[in-house]
Amino acid sequence: MFLKEFFGEVNNPHPCRHCAGDMLLDFDVRMAFQPIVDAETRTVYAYEALVRGVNGEGAGEVIARVRPEQLYRFDQTCRVKAIATAARLGMQTRLSINFAPNAVYKPATCIRLTLAAAELCGFDPRQLIFEITESERILDVPHVVGIIKDYQGRGFLTAIDDFGAGYSGLNLLAEFQPDIVKLDMALIRNIDQDRVRRSITNGIVATCRSLGCRVLAEGVESAAEYRALREMGISLFQGYLFAKPGLESLPLVSTELWEQI
Repeated sequence: MFLKEFFGEVNNPHPCRHCAGDMLLDFDVRMAFQPIVDAETRTVYAYEALVRGVNGEGAGEVIARVRPEQLYRFDQTCRVKAIATAARLGMQTRLSINFAPNAVYKPATCIRLTLAAAELCGFDPRQLIFEITESERILDVPHVVGIIKDYQGRGFLTAIDDFGAGYSGLNLLAEFQPDIVKLDMALIRNIDQDRVRRSITNGIVATCRSLGCRVLAEGVESAAEYRALREMGISLFQGYLFAKPGLESLPLVSTELWEQI
């Protein structure tokens, strides 16, 4: 189903007055998926949906085309594309979707399009995880906290992405406690060789454990990094060590890899 056709099937594509002026996108997007693995069960815990251009262009190139007046529509478009593509591929795991923290919307109203997409595509909405990126400056923290708490109240899992990379850090974690905290890859890189990075990460892991949040290490590229992080008690992983993102496909993790690492 084309995205334009889907939006046409939803009763009200502008679900609240705050979004009445959102501008249609003048470009299309596709979705890539990268597995998130659970080291304890050696299974794929979830797939993260990553936006790509129609010819496979990277997320940075796509996002650079989004004008401020298109932010809401871009956010909703990515959600619908992620769900529709995941359903078409027969995804049975959780689906992790990034959302724009500064998109102007009311969570109770604008979640309707996401739920409508899931229903129309036959995708169980209970499989959804919503990630808020910590690398983008949040303009209205109370509003974003309200969105997260609304999602949590509806039974969705939530995550802070790129933790340690950006603007809010521990202050954001103090405002709400997500189910998952994703450590930024810059903190992970060569952590097996870096005492300072290990010390910082150990502190974050201990804090998250006391708050009831699972820690996910993203951007893991080497077996040495993986082993160092496992020793800290981290069980969720994402990165090239396990699989690169697959454009409109669901990459599998080699069973032999677990024996090697």
